[in-house]
Amino acid sequence: MPHSVSTPSETVPNATEPEMDEAAAATTAAENADSQQSEDADITMADDETPTTAATESDDKKTDTKEVKLEDLFPDEDSDDEFPSSSRPTQVKQEEMSSSPEFPSSPAEIGASLKASDPEVMRSFYQRLFPWRYLFQWLNHSPTPTNDFGHREFAFTLQNDAYLRYQSFPTSDLLRKDVLRLMPSRFEIGPVYNTNPRDRKTLRNLTSFKPLSKELCFDIDLTDYDDIRTCCDKANICNKCWQFMTMAIKTIDVALRDDFGFKHIMWVYSGRRGAHAWVCDKKARTMDDQKRRAIAGYLEVIRGGAQSGKKVNLRRPLHPHLSRSLDILKTHFQEDVLEEQDPWRSPEQAEKLLQLLPDRQLNESLRKKWDSSPGRSSLSKWADIDAVGKTGASKSLDARALLEAKQDIVLEYTYPRLDIEVSKKLNHLLKSPFVVHPGTGRVCVPIDTRSLEDFDPLGVPTVQSLLQEIDAWKEPEENSGKPVQDWEKTSLKPYINYFRAFVLTLMKDERDVKVKRERDDAEALEF
Repeated sequence: MPHSVSTPSETVPNATEPEMDEAAAATTAAENADSQQSEDADITMADDETPTTAATESDDKKTDTKEVKLEDLFPDEDSDDEFPSSSRPTQVKQEEMSSSPEFPSSPAEIGASLKASDPEVMRSFYQRLFPWRYLFQWLNHSPTPTNDFGHREFAFTLQNDAYLRYQSFPTSDLLRKDVLRLMPSRFEIGPVYNTNPRDRKTLRNLTSFKPLSKELCFDIDLTDYDDIRTCCDKANICNKCWQFMTMAIKTIDVALRDDFGFKHIMWVYSGRRGAHAWVCDKKARTMDDQKRRAIAGYLEVIRGGAQSGKKVNLRRPLHPHLSRSLDILKTHFQEDVLEEQDPWRSPEQAEKLLQLLPDRQLNESLRKKWDSSPGRSSLSKWADIDAVGKTGASKSLDARALLEAKQDIVLEYTYPRLDIEVSKKLNHLLKSPFVVHPGTGRVCVPIDTRSLEDFDPLGVPTVQSLLQEIDAWKEPEENSGKPVQDWEKTSLKPYINYFRAFVLTLMKDERDVKVKRERDDAEALEF
């Protein structure tokens, strides 16, 4: 891969090359000093000033003048090349097919021979499988282009680790073409600005360039559980420790719905060891930083790093959100923490548990009991706390204080560990759904919370397997020649169908609110 990407107006070099213009680098760094980065803190940011036709002012003034059924926004048959079939035009010569980005090599050949991050693999994926139309409708909130999409920031991480900020596109087709041109290892989604992000340098005062809206986002990563999970660590995961993510999604999702009234919440697998939440309701998208910090603070319970002591210190009586969380998490604590993780099996691990209990005499009695029976399971040790307490081993034992300490322990070992900074800032960027994780090759697919317990992160399709599935697909007899998109031939189909249904519901609600507002305005004018 070359170390630079040429554009009509400038070349964006690798961030490490000494030839990079120092003044431009300083300007770029100053512009982005306040921006939060979603995952890579050490990347250098640069702007790609590729000329792109900006969305016109009339875009956000457009309204539908005739009734459109929302179901019709998702036709069964695509009339353009957004999701091209793997079948190719017969008039195209074989040598043209093998060399053209529009006709990449056989999916099976690509999938079998190359890594997920290889440009040929990525080109085939973005050309054949990525749901560009549904991504556009999700971010645009309408089938007609508006500034919700046209003024939206996208950021590209290129193969040479250069990072392009403030990209924007009037339509999904132009975004798709730029992705196919640049072949980024991933791209991220930022806020909608008050002007086209590409035009920010034309403003007299850069402080007038401001974000207006963005989905409220949450990020949970299993590396933040390394001090309590015993099966894996760092970037490694298995189905045992993925249960921490299941607990987190359950807890946060119900709080967002029941306590804040949000309805359109999409959870997305990060591709390796975490999950992201996108709260897409309009009232969430338009919240300022102060409101975002308030919600993030409301949901934050675990505080302190991996080496700190007690991470949960709660006031009593417990807030209803915490009481509800305990009800959700208590079964997971017994089965997924005590039985599967067995976090206090060794004497050293058991000391961590004793440090969280409030009575010194009780601790001494428990320590003696456990020393006399090495290898005692965490499930048994947890039961020993109450059993030994009832024997009167400690005359100073406060039953209420012990109960509260045990509640805090349950929450410390089960409650979501949020990367809270992701949620606090309107201008934070987050990896797009359906991109490919370059390390694992897995697609960042939505998680269906209706069958959350069945989600298997290790069973998520990889880009290589998807390309092989396209080649291996055989048309069913009952299909009778009906056009079939490439993603429908693969195990990506249920995930895209779920995303499609989510977007359909979101657009329908946005449209219903708009119609109601217009009707109310019309009625008000009659008086």
